[in-house]
Amino acid sequence: MSSLWVSIVAVTLACAAIKAAGPILAGGRELPPRATAVLGLLTPALLTALVITGTFGEGGHLTIDEKALGVGAAAIAVALRTPVIVAVVLAAVVTALARLFLG
Repeated sequence: MSSLWVSIVAVTLACAAIKAAGPILAGGRELPPRATAVLGLLTPALLTALVITGTFGEGGHLTIDEKALGVGAAAIAVALRTPVIVAVVLAAVVTALARLFLG
């Protein structure tokens, strides 16, 4: 098993443990509204960090221009309130076309 799969499994298990710990630690009590608001912002913040790191980090076979075009297309699609799956597919298509014509 490669180190990538070990990392994926480790992150999956850690995420499941964290999700399970919440209800156990809260014991049926409601969280304060401020804590609920912060928890609601964690998912988009983490997703943004992953996209930025994956797009502009080192490694991979795509150039920064190709990646930026794909992310830009997805950002425009999200801004136009298209479903997330449409934005993801659009980003993949734009990135592939950029690689075909620019690469």
